[in-house]
Amino acid sequence: MSQYDASAFNTELRRLGSPAACASLFRAAIQPHGLDTFACGEVDLADRDRTVFYIIDWPDAWTRFYVGTGMIDRDPLVDALATRREPFTWADLRADRALARAGGAALDAAAAAGWVDGLVVPLPTVGTRAGLVSMVGHREIADPALRAYLCLIATCLQSYVRTLVAKHGFAMPPMGLTEREIASLRLVARGKSDAAIASELGVAVSTAHEFVEKAKRRLKARTRAEMVATAASFGIIDI
Repeated sequence: MSQYDASAFNTELRRLGSPAACASLFRAAIQPHGLDTFACGEVDLADRDRTVFYIIDWPDAWTRFYVGTGMIDRDPLVDALATRREPFTWADLRADRALARAGGAALDAAAAAGWVDGLVVPLPTVGTRAGLVSMVGHREIADPALRAYLCLIATCLQSYVRTLVAKHGFAMPPMGLTEREIASLRLVARGKSDAAIASELGVAVSTAHEFVEKAKRRLKARTRAEMVATAASFGIIDI
């Protein structure tokens, strides 16, 4: 694979069968350019609870910090997706005088972890939702040809990995859903009743009903049909 050959990257990516293998390939592609780690997923900008991570390649310490402090609710990179449709770097955000103080503090915390620059590739979907791939590293991302290459392979990664996670699992529970709740979701999508779900999962009917109701609440859905549609649109289940 030549240095900036996005087509070759995509061809190799499509041969892989798991998010973990895709993550390894992407990591190998970005590391020679000073990028250390990355994450990809999808977020609902109007409701940050409806966030899914397809891959998290962050160091454990940063993952604990990001999740434990509720950074998703004040992440300047995510905030920027509301107004930015083109890829942007940390430098772009720092130059934006509208950047909130909390956002600046988040960038400072990332810099304290040894990261000098980052590149965010937004992938708008529908409504208030946006996919994204976020990369960070120890060198500035100044070369336009490199930025173009990174944007292309990031787009390839996000679009392909989201087709794999329903089968292989997410980087962290999507929208807080448990494995049993996701299993119940799949069965609802197949038209199963609470009694049939209970039989499939080996639990009481009341327990199966509670699994479904909890999944519906986590997905902020009003009906089971809306719940299934939302879960499928985020790649949580296949239908």
